[in-house]
Amino acid sequence: MIKKVSVIGAGTMGNGIAHVFAQNNFEVNLIDVNAPQLEKAIQTISKNLDRQIAKGTISENVKKQSLANISTFTSIKEGAQDADIVVEAASENIDLKLKIFKEIDEAAPVSTILASNTSSISITKIAAVTKRAEKVIGMHFMNPVPVMKLVEVVKTIATDPAVYEEMVAFGAKLGKTPVRAQDSTGFIVNRLLVPYLLDAIRALEEGVGSIEDIDNSMKLGCGHPMGPLTLLDFVGLDTTYYISQIMFDEFKERRFAAPPLLKRMVLAGWNGRKSGRGFYDYADPQNPKAMKF
Repeated sequence: MIKKVSVIGAGTMGNGIAHVFAQNNFEVNLIDVNAPQLEKAIQTISKNLDRQIAKGTISENVKKQSLANISTFTSIKEGAQDADIVVEAASENIDLKLKIFKEIDEAAPVSTILASNTSSISITKIAAVTKRAEKVIGMHFMNPVPVMKLVEVVKTIATDPAVYEEMVAFGAKLGKTPVRAQDSTGFIVNRLLVPYLLDAIRALEEGVGSIEDIDNSMKLGCGHPMGPLTLLDFVGLDTTYYISQIMFDEFKERRFAAPPLLKRMVLAGWNGRKSGRGFYDYADPQNPKAMKF
């Protein structure tokens, strides 16, 4: 019986995952080595709950109980010691994730299931640094987590089938639609999405269309909620660049190779919304302006 969940990482994904767990009446230990980041995460969760109240989807009591369900820790040893599941949501850096999983493996009870929210890194590689590979899975939520309905549940060749089925059912209990994915780099979503995003950059590089025209073409012509260049800014150009490197290293196919423009934008620190500049300038966040290259 799953009652307590630990979430490692209090950034955008981590606080969103903690939000969803807490709102579904699970006890949540939110862990981050940065205490101010934990404070910021709780503030973000509170604001997002307020948005749900404003939309009429939850009550004030639900907000109050959700926040009461969350405890914060700056130590994995303390925050994971009584968890039924630990979900790692640190930045997409393989060395960092391997270090964290070694710590979780030592801190959490032997019965605890370990999950990674990675969008591209091999779950098998992560599981290999633990002594419980049969209890390690991928649980890839989409951003923003409280809004998006999908979760990719990823199994490795070593994952215990019973653990896998339990986590698929757990995803459904969170109000998500779980999809079953194999441990192939990028899983389902990024295997299809990343080449599309990289091709949009190539189209811009090659003068096929302007930033606005490429985005409008996919929004108005294909019914996408946002264009690919806007989506890149939302996801983070540095994140996409890192994922593309992992996928190209795995498959050695041009469709996964980062275009030169993406590499140069990341080198310049133009990482999208979070840095204030990407394919659009966010000096006025409510009215972003397309950049000129």
